[in-house]
Amino acid sequence: MQDALTPEAVEPLLAGRFGRPLLYRESCESTQSLLDASLPEGATAVCDEQTAGRGRLGRSWDVPAGTGILCSVLLRPRAERRLAELSLAGGVAVAETVEAALKLAAQIKWPNDVLVNRKKVAGVLAEAQGDVVVLGVGLNVNQARAQLPEATGVVPASLLTTDGVRRERAPLLADLLARLEHAYERWLEGGLGALYEGLGARDFLRGRRIFVDGEAGVGVAIDRGGRLEVEMGGERRLVESGEVLFER
Repeated sequence: MQDALTPEAVEPLLAGRFGRPLLYRESCESTQSLLDASLPEGATAVCDEQTAGRGRLGRSWDVPAGTGILCSVLLRPRAERRLAELSLAGGVAVAETVEAALKLAAQIKWPNDVLVNRKKVAGVLAEAQGDVVVLGVGLNVNQARAQLPEATGVVPASLLTTDGVRRERAPLLADLLARLEHAYERWLEGGLGALYEGLGARDFLRGRRIFVDGEAGVGVAIDRGGRLEVEMGGERRLVESGEVLFER
């Protein structure tokens, strides 16, 4: 199976402005480092292998070369929009992409994981870099079970380990970028509320017994500001950030 993420493979499949230009490297420290403010909104960096990829809370995001989608998109949202909302808006787009590929339901674990069958197949991270924001996505596509990292709170999976199908990544990346662009534009127009139907329906922590920074509670919902509402000790709290684990 021909499987490349080069501009020659991806650009003919693009439907919108995200992915233009497409900056491709076989290997780089992180796709985020390939983008700078001189590029237009929607510029996308992608590589086959990251040597210093980062997830949330400083964790590494290691993917064997040529097996996943590792990309970053440069954005210029209005200053009043919150990064926590953007990560979740991106999560909705990634979940839609996964569902279209697998024909299975995906869920979003606050604040930035995409799960299928309670296992993590993707992560989304929005980071400010000066006057721009870089939205990074890591999607596990063709990793075999032995190639997945050790579990750090959530058991990892790939599309391949979920349904046994090996996929070309270029069409998947093009679909992801189209869905990210659509979700981003809706978020710009109406905030997280404009995407809340898709987010609320996929809220993995709703009603689950969870631990926030070690303290037990029950997940209530992701609110329209991107915070997690949790019931703890008979009170409801809004969590802005933190380490959230769930009972399996």
